[in-house]
Amino acid sequence: MAGEAVQVTIKILDREYQIACREDERDDLLAAAGIVNDRMKEIRGRGNVIGTDRIAVMTALNMAHELLELRETKEACERVRDQVASLEERVGAALDEHGEA
Repeated sequence: MAGEAVQVTIKILDREYQIACREDERDDLLAAAGIVNDRMKEIRGRGNVIGTDRIAVMTALNMAHELLELRETKEACERVRDQVASLEERVGAALDEHGEA
Protein backbone atom coordinates (compact mmCIF):
# COMPACT_ATOMS: atom_id res chain seq x y z
CA MET A 1 0.00 0.00 0.00
CA ALA A 2 1.35 3.45 -0.94
CA GLY A 3 0.64 5.04 2.47
CA GLU A 4 2.48 2.46 4.56
CA ALA A 5 5.76 3.48 6.18
CA VAL A 6 8.90 1.77 4.96
CA GLN A 7 12.53 2.02 6.05
CA VAL A 8 14.83 3.32 3.35
CA THR A 9 18.61 3.27 3.58
CA ILE A 10 20.28 6.33 2.13
CA LYS A 11 23.99 7.01 1.89
CA ILE A 12 25.45 10.48 2.32
CA LEU A 13 29.21 11.04 2.41
CA ASP A 14 29.82 7.33 2.90
CA ARG A 15 27.51 7.14 5.95
CA GLU A 16 24.29 5.18 5.87
CA TYR A 17 21.08 6.48 7.38
CA GLN A 18 17.78 4.68 7.91
CA ILE A 19 14.88 6.96 7.08
CA ALA A 20 11.20 6.14 7.42
CA CYS A 21 8.89 7.36 4.69
CA ARG A 22 5.74 6.33 2.89
CA GLU A 23 6.25 3.82 0.12
CA ASP A 24 4.99 6.31 -2.47
CA GLU A 25 7.65 8.81 -1.34
CA ARG A 26 10.55 6.34 -1.54
CA ASP A 27 11.79 7.36 -5.00
CA ASP A 28 11.64 11.05 -4.12
CA LEU A 29 13.57 10.43 -0.90
CA LEU A 30 16.27 8.54 -2.77
CA ALA A 31 16.48 11.29 -5.37
CA ALA A 32 16.74 13.97 -2.67
CA ALA A 33 19.42 11.98 -0.84
CA GLY A 34 21.36 11.70 -4.10
CA ILE A 35 21.24 15.47 -4.60
CA VAL A 36 22.35 16.14 -1.02
CA ASN A 37 25.14 13.58 -1.32
CA ASP A 38 26.37 15.09 -4.59
CA ARG A 39 26.30 18.62 -3.19
CA MET A 40 28.10 17.62 -0.02
CA LYS A 41 30.78 15.79 -2.04
CA GLU A 42 31.18 18.88 -4.20
CA ILE A 43 31.71 21.12 -1.17
CA ARG A 44 34.05 18.60 0.45
CA GLY A 45 35.98 18.35 -2.81
CA ARG A 46 36.70 22.08 -2.85
CA GLY A 47 38.76 21.54 0.29
CA ASN A 48 37.87 24.86 1.92
CA VAL A 49 35.31 23.38 4.34
CA ILE A 50 36.42 20.71 6.77
CA GLY A 51 34.17 18.50 8.89
CA THR A 52 30.95 16.77 8.03
CA ASP A 53 28.85 19.14 10.14
CA ARG A 54 30.26 22.21 8.43
CA ILE A 55 29.87 20.60 5.01
CA ALA A 56 26.23 19.81 5.84
CA VAL A 57 25.58 23.39 6.99
CA MET A 58 27.19 24.88 3.86
CA THR A 59 25.18 22.50 1.69
CA ALA A 60 21.95 23.43 3.46
CA LEU A 61 22.70 27.15 3.12
CA ASN A 62 23.50 26.82 -0.58
CA MET A 63 20.34 24.83 -1.24
CA ALA A 64 18.23 27.28 0.80
CA HIS A 65 19.67 30.15 -1.25
CA GLU A 66 18.75 28.34 -4.48
CA LEU A 67 15.24 27.75 -3.14
CA LEU A 68 14.85 31.46 -2.36
CA GLU A 69 15.99 32.35 -5.88
CA LEU A 70 13.49 29.88 -7.37
CA ARG A 71 10.70 31.36 -5.26
CA GLU A 72 11.58 34.85 -6.49
CA THR A 73 11.58 33.61 -10.08
CA LYS A 74 8.23 31.89 -9.57
CA GLU A 75 6.73 35.05 -8.09
CA ALA A 76 8.05 37.12 -11.01
CA CYS A 77 6.53 34.61 -13.46
CA GLU A 78 3.20 34.78 -11.63
CA ARG A 79 3.25 38.59 -11.84
CA VAL A 80 3.92 38.44 -15.59
CA ARG A 81 1.15 35.85 -16.02
CA ASP A 82 -1.26 38.14 -14.15
CA GLN A 83 -0.24 41.10 -16.30
CA VAL A 84 -0.76 39.08 -19.49
CA ALA A 85 -4.19 37.95 -18.28
CA SER A 86 -5.10 41.56 -17.51
CA LEU A 87 -3.96 42.67 -20.96
CA GLU A 88 -5.96 39.86 -22.58
CA GLU A 89 -9.06 41.03 -20.72
CA ARG A 90 -8.50 44.63 -21.80
CA VAL A 91 -7.96 43.65 -25.43
CA GLY A 92 -11.05 41.44 -25.34
CA ALA A 93 -13.10 44.26 -23.83
CA ALA A 94 -11.83 46.73 -26.44
CA LEU A 95 -12.68 44.33 -29.26
CA ASP A 96 -16.14 43.73 -27.80
CA GLU A 97 -16.67 47.48 -27.51
CA HIS A 98 -15.90 47.93 -31.17
CA GLY A 99 -17.89 44.87 -32.21
CA GLU A 100 -14.85 43.01 -33.53
CA ALA A 101 -14.89 39.99 -31.26
